[in-house]
Amino acid sequence: MRADLFHTSGGALTNFTERLPESQARHAQEIVKDTYDFGFMSLARGYDERELEAALEQNITRFLLLLGTGFAFVGRQVEVVVSGKARRVDMLFYHIRLHCYVVLELKARAFEPEFAGKLNFYVNAIDELVKTPEENPTIGLLICKNKDQTEVQWAFRGINTPMGVATYGNVQIEDIQRHLPTDEQIKQRVEQAEREFRGSLEGE
Repeated sequence: MRADLFHTSGGALTNFTERLPESQARHAQEIVKDTYDFGFMSLARGYDERELEAALEQNITRFLLLLGTGFAFVGRQVEVVVSGKARRVDMLFYHIRLHCYVVLELKARAFEPEFAGKLNFYVNAIDELVKTPEENPTIGLLICKNKDQTEVQWAFRGINTPMGVATYGNVQIEDIQRHLPTDEQIKQRVEQAEREFRGSLEGE
């Protein structure tokens, strides 16, 4: 109820109906949400993708519950080598019900059209290098701060791999300042250190 699953489940912008068989497309659409509630995480103001990704890994049990039934975590920064060059997928999952891999890319900012091309590349790489012939096509999911529907739809044109774009919110911003010493506390500590230093000299 707190995550508003009834209204958010299945709401991500995707091309699943055009790129997957009908039965799989329906199930794939059901497993992705329009907005993911990251309220279980705390990050410093101005955090980047790597920090967001690390926080999700540290809270992987909560994240799996948020993703929903059927997701299994494969790994973070999963390496794929294409034409001798190593690249890394942010997070890789396997969906047991759909019998397919799910490539998850994270962006700590708003959607940009070029994100679709990168996600498309990673989905194709997992299909070619990891997926077995018995498994269903890999699905790509990009989770970013916010998105514009028209930009997403136009970015998906001409892309044949099944992909979706969702957003996240409610990340708790840490108040780092309250953990730092005050000016007065710093002054007192310096004065104490000076007294201790003078005392050690006098004792020599």
